[in-house]
Amino acid sequence: MEGWWGRLLRVDLSRGKTSIVDVDKKILLDYMGGRGLAIRLLWDFNPPGVDPLSPYNTLVIASGPLSGLPLPSSGKLVVTSKSPLTNGYGDGNIGSMASHHLKRAGFDAIVIQGKAKKPVYLYIENDKVSINPADDLWGLDSFGVEDKLVREHGKNVGILTIGPAGEKMVRYATVVSQKGRSGGRPGIGAVMGSKNLKAVVIKGTLQPPVHDIESLRKTAEEAYKKIMEAEGYDYWVRQGTMATIVWSQQNSVLPTMNFREGVWEEYEGISGDLMEKLKVERRACPYCNMGCGNVIKDELDELSELDYENVAMLGSNILLGDLRKVADINKLADKYGLDTISLGNSIGFLMEASEKGLVRERVEWGDYKVVRELTEDVAFRRGLGGFLAEGVMRMSTALGGEALEFAMHVKGLEISAYDCHAAPAMALAYGTSPIGAHHKDAWIISYEVRTDRLGYTREKVERLVYLQDVRGGMFESLTVCRLPWVELGLDLDYYLKMLSHVTGIEWSWGMIREVANRIYTLIRAFWIREFDGWSKYYDYPPARWFKHPLTKGPYKGVKLDPAKYEQMLQEYYALRGWDSNGVPKPETLSKLGLTFVEDTLKRVGVLV
Repeated sequence: MEGWWGRLLRVDLSRGKTSIVDVDKKILLDYMGGRGLAIRLLWDFNPPGVDPLSPYNTLVIASGPLSGLPLPSSGKLVVTSKSPLTNGYGDGNIGSMASHHLKRAGFDAIVIQGKAKKPVYLYIENDKVSINPADDLWGLDSFGVEDKLVREHGKNVGILTIGPAGEKMVRYATVVSQKGRSGGRPGIGAVMGSKNLKAVVIKGTLQPPVHDIESLRKTAEEAYKKIMEAEGYDYWVRQGTMATIVWSQQNSVLPTMNFREGVWEEYEGISGDLMEKLKVERRACPYCNMGCGNVIKDELDELSELDYENVAMLGSNILLGDLRKVADINKLADKYGLDTISLGNSIGFLMEASEKGLVRERVEWGDYKVVRELTEDVAFRRGLGGFLAEGVMRMSTALGGEALEFAMHVKGLEISAYDCHAAPAMALAYGTSPIGAHHKDAWIISYEVRTDRLGYTREKVERLVYLQDVRGGMFESLTVCRLPWVELGLDLDYYLKMLSHVTGIEWSWGMIREVANRIYTLIRAFWIREFDGWSKYYDYPPARWFKHPLTKGPYKGVKLDPAKYEQMLQEYYALRGWDSNGVPKPETLSKLGLTFVEDTLKRVGVLV
């Protein structure tokens, strides 16, 4: 079968057993790979309502048909599970040699279930699979674990690991690779920790099945050349995503003081311009010629890999204006296996709660020493860190009252680094993201800034669905990085060509979007299955953006309009084929080949 191996590796940690099973070709064609394959496996293997931190929750690590092949930015894989942070669907992608090796080991995905009696790590070398003791690794940070595993198995492996945050089941613990590549912000690292699984080591030496290797090579070479010839390539190489700090400041979307404002007077202290002066190294994922991993020396003179999201959330959002200090907190988060976005949100929420006298502890805005101590305490669930380790949704519920209005999350996942007081389409993107408030699926804010900034239009909703289909449907399932297209304008048709060369199937945009809509609809069905009483209000952004206008910058006085947001949400539902409560309609399920979910939705009372 060209493009896919048609095989899964199943791991039962409770029994200490592994097995190789075939995957139905139709499932691979219908869901493509990566995220698409992962949500189908999660639906099939997870008992409804399962506790995310129980042995019965399933962890899926998946590649796609373009993963691990010599074409632009193909070194990605997806980690997926039911989220301990949101109790819904959770995933993340990681750029890592683990993607290359997983594809070359002969598997489309790894399905991990159960819980080991003692700490273990999984070692995969093609069909040779072992579950190895990890007592000597437990307690080490993610950097130390990787060093030890490289000494044991050599450099030519892919490694996924967790730090102390995963072991302690911090609800936004991540999976870490290559000392700074982190993914799975809805707590996928905590799921690994709950299974006593410290790491996964993969070594693959097989040649993935490709229909037309020569045509693929030619198309990939042309695409690589187009990337390097792009107008913004030199600037991208210099700053990467860090250029977004200045862009966000200029457009009044830079998260400031727990998303209270969209501008900050001290933004230059964390800017891409400053980063460029401090940069000592640039890192890239496998097969990437536009590496975005900008590395500086932090406050302690140690290396820290930066991008926009972690710098904004650990910088302007908590008023920490020294880039080297921000870099130190970011490095700690990577070592401990903490999501920097949720960490910055949780600390920002605590600072505001402290300012308002809702907690007895005094935590001042921008206090680097306290932030550093809190980061360590979160990772080990010590003292106040145990409170922050639960995430903003649970923190705000515990405090109640006013705190619920400045809890910056959607469905329990903390918002990534764009303020949306004056960005209604981006607010809708957060509201309808399939994992909770994340920008990955639809960075529509750049389109919004270029067009009708404050409009609540159908055109924006149509654009949002298109972006989700491409970014969250296609890219997350191929599985390759979206940045060559997003940042440097690589024509999307290159991906259709490469997919056709690999699989021997002539893919069209209609086929891609049908797969994407199937994926989004099944993910929505999963959320509904796992929630007790689904409501469209789960698709609403935080109350702050509706109730409290900006007080600074060019959009001073602006806030979201709830009635107009509701209108956009209903238009979104209609385009997806969902009803007015955000539930997929029976005819949509039938059209997408998802009739197997109907009985479940009927049981939870949302279909009649």
